[in-house]
This record gives sequence, C-alpha cells and structure tokens, in this order.
Amino acid sequence: MELELKNVDLRMGDQLKVKGVILHDADRFQIDLGSDADDLALHFNPRFHDDIDGAVLVCNSKTAGCWGDEQREVHNPLTRGADIKIVLKLAGDVFEVDLPGGQEVQFPNRAGVDAISYIRVKGDFKLTSFKIC
Repeated sequence: MELELKNVDLRMGDQLKVKGVILHDADRFQIDLGSDADDLALHFNPRFHDDIDGAVLVCNSKTAGCWGDEQREVHNPLTRGADIKIVLKLAGDVFEVDLPGGQEVQFPNRAGVDAISYIRVKGDFKLTSFKIC
C-alpha cells in the first residue's frame, strides 16, 4: 500500500490521524512527513523483524536524499494484525507520535520546519482512515 499526498498544508499544532490494520505478515510500514520524498522532517518506521532489535520503532529524517542518524525505540507496542490509530503532531522543536496504549515517541524537528507539504504512508499496512485536524 502507498498513499502519497503533495501540496498538503499541515502546520504547527495540527494533527495527522492515521487509522488502519497492520498486515498479519507485516515486515514494516512507514509514515513520512516533509516537503518531498528526498526531504523528510519525520520518517516514522515501525519494523516487526529488524535484524538488530527485532520489533522496533525507527524514526529518522532525510535531507537532500541523505538519511540522518536513526532514533530507535525498542519498546514497540504495535503488533501484526492489530487495528491501530497513530496521531502525529508537529509541536515546535519536536514531532510527537501518539501510539496505542498511551505510548508517545518524540523525535526532534531537525530541519526546523513549521509546515509540512508532503505526506506518505507506505508498506505493510491497510489504511482505513486519514485525517488532518
């Protein structure tokens, strides 16, 4: 599955709510926020069979096609086959990602962006709802 949106107007304080089902045989999926595919302020990438950490949440940024340093959260509350809601927020100098079970992941706004114009949801995930509010 891949959903790619361009010319979006997601600003500081806005929320992106993504609902869907993680596929039963999922390896990974990703939610990307930025200005285009080569400039991502947030790459949120749950992995279910990572070679290093097993089930892990990976966050990163990409500038001019070059990845930054990964931030890895080994407590991954997401499970294959689960029906989930993820809420992503640009909150000034950090991105906040609200996960099921009350877990929150924060990732620094390395590029210092105050607006997002590009959103992509891709991977082993069946999207059922997508809302900017």
